[in-house]
Amino acid sequence: MDNIQSIKNRFGIIGNSHALNYALQVAAQVANTDLTVLISGESGVGKEVFSQIIHALSARKHNPFIAVNCGAIPEGTIDSELFGHEKGSFTGAVDNRKGYFETVNGGTIFLDEIGEMPLGTQARLLRVLETGEYIRVGSSKVQKTDVRVIAASNKDLLENTQQGKFREDLYYRLNTVPIRVPSLRDRKEDIPMLFRKFCVDFAERYKTTSIQLDDEAREILVNYSWPGNVRELKNIAEQISVLATDKLVHVNELRRFLPEQPVMNRLPMLAPSHGGTNGGDFASERDILYKLFFDMKKDVTELKKMFFDILQNPSVAHATTFQDGGVMHNFQPAEVPASPSIIAPASQPFIIQDSSKIDHHEEVEETLSIADKEKELIEKALKKHKGKRKDAALDLGISERTLYRKLKEYNINE
Repeated sequence: MDNIQSIKNRFGIIGNSHALNYALQVAAQVANTDLTVLISGESGVGKEVFSQIIHALSARKHNPFIAVNCGAIPEGTIDSELFGHEKGSFTGAVDNRKGYFETVNGGTIFLDEIGEMPLGTQARLLRVLETGEYIRVGSSKVQKTDVRVIAASNKDLLENTQQGKFREDLYYRLNTVPIRVPSLRDRKEDIPMLFRKFCVDFAERYKTTSIQLDDEAREILVNYSWPGNVRELKNIAEQISVLATDKLVHVNELRRFLPEQPVMNRLPMLAPSHGGTNGGDFASERDILYKLFFDMKKDVTELKKMFFDILQNPSVAHATTFQDGGVMHNFQPAEVPASPSIIAPASQPFIIQDSSKIDHHEEVEETLSIADKEKELIEKALKKHKGKRKDAALDLGISERTLYRKLKEYNINE
């Protein structure tokens, strides 16, 4: 534990949550080896700091370290950036150029957002990891390098492999030692400490008095979801330090600086599975349900609009048939009264009080089973994409593996 605390002091890491301490412990243990490390976590959690910790505690600490954002390099030039090129190998190659794997020989290269790396470059990287060999763009000469690779991604690379967006062999080669950096909402106990540290730093920078939060404001701060993680918390702390009118910030003033959270963040979520590998499946099934609920909401909105159109323009159509709450109604527009009384509370269907104008109605049984609705969505997606599972899974927002499991579960014949 003393070793973990010394790492925190050295690299300015604040927090005492169990998940953070465990990630630091794994980084410290693997640092003095040459094993490839894959750091995962949401954007803004500080993945690059972990790569610097591993390099600084390794035997390569006196050799070069370079951080490369794979998502920021155009697909056409990333091979040249990483492996170098020969003069005349492509338009604009006016001279020979060394790549990062040559200039950092003996050191460490940090490949951030590796999920954005093109498939062709992934094949080249796999060869470097397995044999230490690479070839410059436009050359046929094989060169050797001794570079330790640390990769990071805020995406689920395993799911990307199932979708064909990431090489499976490269994923398992990179994932020799996985490190999961926790999101800020998973270490709520650290939020007040981090916020106070940022506010003190900004007060020193701007030569002002550090701000304080009252108890209610502190509770709001801790319970905010922080989609941008530590990066977002630091930005909010700076805004408040500069713009707050009072050094004791109350809850109403704090809310001015916190952006409104999207509806999806306020919807209930299934608890992640810590004992198995089905967490991704749970998330995918939740996405199907969300899609179903939003489609239902859209249908209700269209139904309301149709009512108003009929009432305002009774001669638009000869007859309009609609379904509401499992009952089919058939209206003749000419028979709709000029000023019917409509009750339309937000949570209730439309009710036309003058029911004598309804020609007939019949009961239609409508299933309320979530499983049936899910099966119906899957069948629609397969029909839409002419039986192509990959396209149907992408449209549904689930993995192809989950779709295959659902096909077997619901006995759906494609």
